[in-house]
Amino acid sequence: MIHLQNIIKQYGTAKNKIKAVDDVSLSVEKGEIFGVIGYSGAGKSTLIRLLNGLEMPTSGSVKVGGLEISSTKGKQLRMARQKVSMVFQHFNLLWSRTVKDNIAFPLEIAGVKKTEREKRVIELIELVGLKGRENAYPSELSGGQKQRVGIARALANDPEVLLCDEATSALDPETTDSILDLLTGINERLGLTIVLITHEMHVIRKICHRVAVMEDGKVVEMGDVLDVFQSPKAAITKRFLAQVTEPDAAKEAIQHIQENIASGKLVKLVFVGERTEQPVLASVIRKFDIDVNIVQGNISHTQAGPYGTLILQLVGENQMVEQAIDYLHEQHVQTEVINNA
Repeated sequence: MIHLQNIIKQYGTAKNKIKAVDDVSLSVEKGEIFGVIGYSGAGKSTLIRLLNGLEMPTSGSVKVGGLEISSTKGKQLRMARQKVSMVFQHFNLLWSRTVKDNIAFPLEIAGVKKTEREKRVIELIELVGLKGRENAYPSELSGGQKQRVGIARALANDPEVLLCDEATSALDPETTDSILDLLTGINERLGLTIVLITHEMHVIRKICHRVAVMEDGKVVEMGDVLDVFQSPKAAITKRFLAQVTEPDAAKEAIQHIQENIASGKLVKLVFVGERTEQPVLASVIRKFDIDVNIVQGNISHTQAGPYGTLILQLVGENQMVEQAIDYLHEQHVQTEVINNA
């Protein structure tokens, strides 16, 4: 559906060039939810704007649905943009229009007849869960409701690709989850390809099938979400994962043990899929003469299955602790010694 090949997007003068996107190649399959994560300045917003022709690459190829966006102009580009819609962080609604009129706006521009517009608007209002709010103005809506209007408007012209530019960043956690559930439902119901950019790993974990991690304009890591969670390679990916696997309370507990308790080892276990449901820890306690202190535990659910982390303090004879760690490896539990406590 989407193919980027050796994309470079450069700004500035010949003497002061800045590469916002630096030699990026990636593909997004039809019907996939693909996430791009990075901190501010990583190049992710520029990347997503290349997909609908709002930005043109300095070099490289951008293909969407078989069409070479990077070399398309004029009427053909305008027609292509109708198949690639965008949802924005700050909603970008028309404040003088009601919910139904905001949703109908792109249909008006496309010249769709009034009867067809009204039918389509009713369908979309039901799809995004705004029935009963048709005649409300944006000023009368909550943040989550405004974003639902934005999503409905983006779907009005029946696009093939939906781009989400930090679509949940302005929302509280509960509302964020409701919007992510909506996007997942739309993806499953319509088979819509979704590309979203974010700086929140929770968003990636909850709905994405695959993820690309960006830093300084480059994609430094890419793969299935569960694989990236299980075996992150780049340092920046590990920092993002800490957002969902190591809350502040756990960090404080780890620091306390490291500073105040001299014995044992701190070990981080990673469980994937069915291993999250197995009593591995109970087996360790039965088999080895060591004391086990649970510092922090967490189970998250991704599109591909559950992912769990457990941080333990293992106390006992060094040989016995090492045997316990070897046993965990044998049980296909990824084990990392964080530090000697």
